[in-house]
Amino acid sequence: MAESSKKMSLTGLTTLVAVNMMGSGIIMLPTSMAQLGAVSLLSWVVTAIGSMAIAYSFAQCGIYCPRSGGLSAYTEEAHAKSGFFLCSYLYFLSLAIANVAVAISAVGYMTAFIPWLGTGAIPLFVGTVSLIWLTIVANFGGPSITGKIGAISVWGVIIPVAGLSLIGWFWFKPEVFVAAWNPNQLPIAEAVGQTIPLTLWAFLGMESAAQASDAVENPKRNVPLACLFGTLGAAVVYVLSTTVIQGIIPNPELANSSAPFALVYAQMFNPTVGNIIMVLAVIACVGSLLGWQFTLAQTAKMTADEGMFPKIFGRLTALQAPVLGMIVCGVLQTVMALSTISPNASAQFGKLVSLAAVTNLIPYVTALTGLLVIMYKVGVGPTIYIRNSLILMVALAYSFYALYSCGKEAVFGGTLVLAIGYLFYGSIAKFFVNKSPPRLADAGGSSL
Repeated sequence: MAESSKKMSLTGLTTLVAVNMMGSGIIMLPTSMAQLGAVSLLSWVVTAIGSMAIAYSFAQCGIYCPRSGGLSAYTEEAHAKSGFFLCSYLYFLSLAIANVAVAISAVGYMTAFIPWLGTGAIPLFVGTVSLIWLTIVANFGGPSITGKIGAISVWGVIIPVAGLSLIGWFWFKPEVFVAAWNPNQLPIAEAVGQTIPLTLWAFLGMESAAQASDAVENPKRNVPLACLFGTLGAAVVYVLSTTVIQGIIPNPELANSSAPFALVYAQMFNPTVGNIIMVLAVIACVGSLLGWQFTLAQTAKMTADEGMFPKIFGRLTALQAPVLGMIVCGVLQTVMALSTISPNASAQFGKLVSLAAVTNLIPYVTALTGLLVIMYKVGVGPTIYIRNSLILMVALAYSFYALYSCGKEAVFGGTLVLAIGYLFYGSIAKFFVNKSPPRLADAGGSSL
């Protein structure tokens, strides 16, 4: 009973999923999407459908394959032990990259209050690394503490973003929205394709419930529900909030804003309200980073439990926190922040986002294909098998389309990282295979 009380509830896990997706993904997206105009809103529909299909498929994996390991366990069902390692390895790196990007984004918001952070590469680096380590130390309290902090920080998203989805329509002007529709006169398909990586970035995190299954109460029930509830809630908020903001702020002004939600609230009310929203945005980013640090540590722990990562990642404290593993993760993220150092927060952020998306999508694909084997092994009925397979095809089609939309440079980088992963696995593969039978020569027989 004492150990169960230290684990995360359905509410805490759903909150974690929502915070992981919304905490940093949505706050700056209106500015990025305004570069192409309101036509980019169509990509929300495509990504929402794809993400719901992915979340549903992961939920089905969780129902029929309740073993620990999340995406890596699902991958192993179809792709054997090497699949488990490569999925964990890529997902681990994608989270580490994303954490640095989220920290950079948060520092970018904080420059309004601490101007020194925006004066060069060194201040940006100091601020980024400080946030990384702050959120790592906050996770030392264990999963229950992470869930409680996430339940507070999520209000930094709910208030400005979900609030705008509800009350913003009183300031919505159809003529402003129409003028912002397609200022660059791009073909619809091209405009949607260019913004798919942005909307995908906002939905990354739908799988974090599955990755944290070891630290969750009743994972067979709560992991699938948290995946679905968190993704559905995020989809509704994303579509409504980005639509209404395009009808309040003229597109040229929105495209050049460094704090779009603060800008829209300042216009709706006054600058003081805008500053309050800015503070809430910072809280949301820190909460998101806290949740991602938790998921990163859990991914490393589960892989270490399988004997594929160093044992240090799997050592738990009395509060069920892999503190030593978290420290190693912190060092890795510090090195990543140093290697991408730049005086411009948005430039450094852009370097990381596409690569994080690619290294996240490959584990998505490998884990999703595991559902077919999982359903076969448990013997589901034909109706469930056909239904799940059709939804799985939608999830995979979106994943491949998103990979293509990330661009050649990001896909090339992801391929190099994957190739290095095969090298790593080759060095430990001998521990996961049966020894070969003795050769004839060794057994005293003749050799050819």
